[in-house]
Amino acid sequence: MAEGERDPGVFTATALPGDPRLLPTLTNAFLGTRAFRDILHAAGVYSGAAGDTHRADVPSPLGLRMAAPGDHRPAESFTLNTWTGTFSHTIQSPGYTATHQLYAHHSLVHLMAFSITIRRLDSSTHPITVQLQSLFVPQSQDLDLTMGPDFQGAHYIYGQTLVPEVEGGPRPTVHMLWTPIPQWLTLGGEERERRWEFLTAVAGSEEEAKRSYSAGLALVAAGSLLRSHIHAWAALRRGCSVELDGPLALRQALHGCLYYLLSAIPPRDSPAAPFHGISPGGLSNGTRGEDYWGHVFWDQDTWVFPNILLLRPEAARAMLQYRVRTLEGARRNAQEQGCEGAKFPWESAATGREVCPEEIYGAQEIHVSGDVLVAFEQYYCTTQDQKLFREDGGWELVEAVARYWCSRMVWSEEEQLYHIRGVMPPDEYHSQVDNSAYTNAVAQRSLNFAADLARDLRLPVPEEWEDRARKIKVPFDEERKYHPEYDGYSPGEPVKQADVVLLGFPLMHPMSAEVRRNDLEMYEPVTDPAGPAMTWSMFAVGWLELKEPQRAWSQLEKCFSNITEPFKVWVENSDGSGAVNFLTGMGGFLQVILFGFTGFRITRSSLLFDPAFPDDITQLSISGISYLGSKLEVTITREEMRMEVTETCRDPPAPALEAVLESGRRFPLGEG
Repeated sequence: MAEGERDPGVFTATALPGDPRLLPTLTNAFLGTRAFRDILHAAGVYSGAAGDTHRADVPSPLGLRMAAPGDHRPAESFTLNTWTGTFSHTIQSPGYTATHQLYAHHSLVHLMAFSITIRRLDSSTHPITVQLQSLFVPQSQDLDLTMGPDFQGAHYIYGQTLVPEVEGGPRPTVHMLWTPIPQWLTLGGEERERRWEFLTAVAGSEEEAKRSYSAGLALVAAGSLLRSHIHAWAALRRGCSVELDGPLALRQALHGCLYYLLSAIPPRDSPAAPFHGISPGGLSNGTRGEDYWGHVFWDQDTWVFPNILLLRPEAARAMLQYRVRTLEGARRNAQEQGCEGAKFPWESAATGREVCPEEIYGAQEIHVSGDVLVAFEQYYCTTQDQKLFREDGGWELVEAVARYWCSRMVWSEEEQLYHIRGVMPPDEYHSQVDNSAYTNAVAQRSLNFAADLARDLRLPVPEEWEDRARKIKVPFDEERKYHPEYDGYSPGEPVKQADVVLLGFPLMHPMSAEVRRNDLEMYEPVTDPAGPAMTWSMFAVGWLELKEPQRAWSQLEKCFSNITEPFKVWVENSDGSGAVNFLTGMGGFLQVILFGFTGFRITRSSLLFDPAFPDDITQLSISGISYLGSKLEVTITREEMRMEVTETCRDPPAPALEAVLESGRRFPLGEG
């Protein structure tokens, strides 16, 4: 970084946004909150039945504000540091500074912590006091909480959620320990500097909560609590490093996306606790009436997953295992629709049953089951991890979704093709349509993958899978050479969001460059400019594919109206409506960099690459790309592309890689 240049990974402001939803989130795989908020959420802890299922609010001791006493109004600053995974609030007074630093610990995932540090700046000897303004009350609208005995100086509450997701289903239990918080902290007259540490441990069992709190106390005693968090977070960031030379706003957006997305995934050394999926607004949001109640959609599988797969395949596997764990609920959904196999819910919580509050989406937006299978296919092609499918439930899921698609199709005698009728495509402005191009293409891809996987696992391939994949209708206009969104779509009809353009990427549905261009030209002008943030990313990827980087840039630029200042929190829609901390939009944006600028495409036999940059970008470096057990570092400039194998898995041994150019020249890629 050049001298005097702003650090693109540190966001500092002297005032907070007027809308508290735009404050930064602090999360790890199990706990999440927003800066200065009086509630937190624990992964997988939902309360409420069916469509009322929402993340249970856990009262948070972390939601306090530090203030200087009296009428004095000192200078203040607020900083989100994406390199350390911390948020801080600093008061700058004549004679002293006071800093409040907050984080979700990245290796002790049941622990959140904050510290207050007062530092004397002059030679005075009078006491210095700061006030801690807390909204914390140990009560919840979603949990039946009871006070327990103190433990190692911490207060203790525990209780169950009030209402199970399904009748007779489990009601998760929450156990919380926290360091008591005084109203005032004072630096003595003889002291130059002092730091006070406050811990909050939350877990599903008393034993785990106490173990995490004790581990935190031991690190406090050793003076290494914050250091241990920063070390774990920095290791993750280093292993998923994405850097580009380009406009500052683009680099800031990139680091913001990496911070919020990587905060949402399980750390490498976390215990084997189940992962509970990624919702559009993340773990920090999702109370009743907010951010889709914390439910998991296709947003996880289509928009977030590909990035995580490329950079952290073990975290991607945990995301897939969430779907495996909810397979029984998906089977019940299919049954209730009169179908076979498994139909994943449009909105999922803990059980896999449909929890969307509006019936139309759960009944008609069925492409989500195909989206789940595309994620499984991408994972399989990138890792060749057969254990997930042979031993850990992956094959049962793939087979169940294939059976669902077969039972959902009907044969058209007139067209001599299979139809899927009465659906809502990704474009939610239309419902009850027949033969959604995206839905049918993702069903076709599901069936092809299921058949290929069965062969790899040496299992019989049902004839109907291949027959239906061959004969399913994917609407195509031979005259205009483009894909109508569904049967009866008229060119010029408004579209809510990316739909047909997804056929090109991520589905890689076979088509010529002419058809790809026509699809982009047809839908770009009629897509709602106020639609959800991830849309423009997919138009950008399409134009990059066609080597029109400036058209791609004009689409990518639209995303910036969804990025709020000063902490780069995304909103779903540019008018501020919809989900906040919109990980879906960030996932789409990151795919432009990881798959658009590089041209990476995951196929059965290889990882293809074909870079293209807009004019303002001169270099892109990505370290930690995972492919077939090897780690790759890739640097792309306008003149050249460098690839280095930095790490190779020994157990099981990773296959030898080689780079193959279009000319046929081959370059073996050994480690180093």
